[in-house]
Amino acid sequence: MHSVTPQSLTLGPTQTTVPALGIGTWAWGDSLYWGYGKDYDADTLRAAFRAAVQAGVPFFDTAEVYGLGESERLLGQFMKEQEGAIAIATKYFPLPWRFGKSAVSDALTASLKRLQVPSVALYQVHSPFDFFMGQDTLMEALADEVKQGRIQTVGVSNYSAEQMLRAHELLAKRGVPLAVNQVQYSLLERKIEQNGVLQTAQNLGVTILAYSPLAQGLLTGKYTPDDYQKPQGARQLNPRFSKDGLTKLMPQVQLLTDVGHAHSKTPAQVALNWLIAQGNVIPIPGAKSSSQAEQNAGALGWSLTEDEVTRISQAFAG
Repeated sequence: MHSVTPQSLTLGPTQTTVPALGIGTWAWGDSLYWGYGKDYDADTLRAAFRAAVQAGVPFFDTAEVYGLGESERLLGQFMKEQEGAIAIATKYFPLPWRFGKSAVSDALTASLKRLQVPSVALYQVHSPFDFFMGQDTLMEALADEVKQGRIQTVGVSNYSAEQMLRAHELLAKRGVPLAVNQVQYSLLERKIEQNGVLQTAQNLGVTILAYSPLAQGLLTGKYTPDDYQKPQGARQLNPRFSKDGLTKLMPQVQLLTDVGHAHSKTPAQVALNWLIAQGNVIPIPGAKSSSQAEQNAGALGWSLTEDEVTRISQAFAG
């Protein structure tokens, strides 16, 4: 296994420090969307978990809805088998039948039980949905949990700039900082650079957790128009995975490959390093195998040059 120089980042304006790269675990235990139990199983994921920890990336992002709790249960099992500190981020989904502060407390209790831990590093609101519970009540409940020590930091996910600012203001009344906004961000998905989310996060000191940072594999170089085969599962919904889509993408992926050669890195590692170079951004690529976990970790311990960052940014603009 390659050696990695670990890098870390503090979550927002808090004291909680995590690796500058995490592992997204949406696919862990999810049989409906990702095919858990067919192409990969618990043993495969256990190997991915151990590889990530050994490579200096002991930070995992999950949610109560991933695999209907199975992702958290698997992480709980794996952590029991592993020595050393593991940072866990999970999420509360504000479903329409959840009323009042107690709903947040009950959901967190269930998540902690599945994870087999007394507290988590980060607890996030999975979406800005607030049909029955307003943001005031929601942020009050999350602040309560920080005070009780069951969560170290508070985050949101998929919040707009305005929604993020509101959450920040509500938490500030309780002396609790907003640490994170988890949003889709990659070289192929850069809306947050235009819609105010990235700028507002920078202004507030809020860390961006970037999900789908490799665009479901499009930035890895794995998918090419040569010997084209129609993708399976979630990827078949994305027009970029069509033969035409992949053909258009080839010059950009070639740039990632060329830049990677200069650093002995893969296109995926270059794409992840580009995100890290944006500042206060933590990519959380998925990993369903030990080799994927090791490759992800190879995005740490080195840096693109300023010129390379600019060239890549321009190549993927528009």
